[in-house]
Parts: sequence; C-alpha cells; structure tokens
Amino acid sequence: MNITVDVIKQLRAKTGAGVADCREALEEAKNDFKKAEGILQKKGFEKAAKKGDRETTAGLIDSYVHLGRVASLVEVLCETDFVARTDEFKTLAHEVAMQVASMNPKDNKVLLDQEYIRDPSKKISDLVKEAIAKLGENITLGRISRIEIGK
Repeated sequence: MNITVDVIKQLRAKTGAGVADCREALEEAKNDFKKAEGILQKKGFEKAAKKGDRETTAGLIDSYVHLGRVASLVEVLCETDFVARTDEFKTLAHEVAMQVASMNPKDNKVLLDQEYIRDPSKKISDLVKEAIAKLGENITLGRISRIEIGK
C-alpha cells in the first residue's frame, strides 16, 4: 500500500493528530482518507473519555455580541494556562459563545447536547471532545450567560 507524505500531511492538518497516528489510520483504512479521519476521530474521543476526571482550574472567558442586540459570556475551563492561551482553545471558547448567543441553552447539559450551528452533523460535546483530543487536556464548560435586548 502506497501512503504518501502529502496524504499524511493533509490528514494531520485536518485532524491535528500525530504523524504516526495518521499513518496507522491510513494503513488501517487502506488509504481511504474519510475512513482514516473517522478512525482518528474515534481514537480521539476515546482519549478524551480517559481525561474526563482531571480537574480543570484554568481557562478563559469569552464573549460574543451579535448586532448589538444579543450577547453571551462563556467560561471554558482546562487544566493549564498554557492550553488556555492556544489558538485552538480560544477558537473553541468563541464558537461556544456564538452557540450560546444563537441557541439560548438553559444550561450546560442542554448546550452540550445541541447541534453545532456551523455543522449540524456535530454536537457541541463533539467540539469539546475534538479539542480535548487535539490539546491533550480535559476541557469543561463552566458558567454560561446570555442577554438580549428587551428580554
């Protein structure tokens, strides 16, 4: 089976997985990119489940304001400040803030079960699990708040 470096790079760029993991997934999927992506996603979710008991005492608060009429604040927590400063973590926090402003969940449990507004094939819990797999730390959602003009 001929697995090229370019295909490994593409898979790595799309999933954030390591080179060796990408090669193994492509070998297991017989060089089928979509299947390899699914294999890596499953492995990432398994890794995320193992990190679920770790304490999350760092993180950040992000906000989103839509047309000056709706705003949200979210607290997204992780294990270390190092991870909280990464672009991937900041992006996750902002996407969650946008989700809260858009969908107005009543609590974190409802938020985690909602379909992601940018990709209905995923839930918010999937976004969090993907970030855990990429960043290697437990990530949890803390407090969420949303306000709207006139409500």
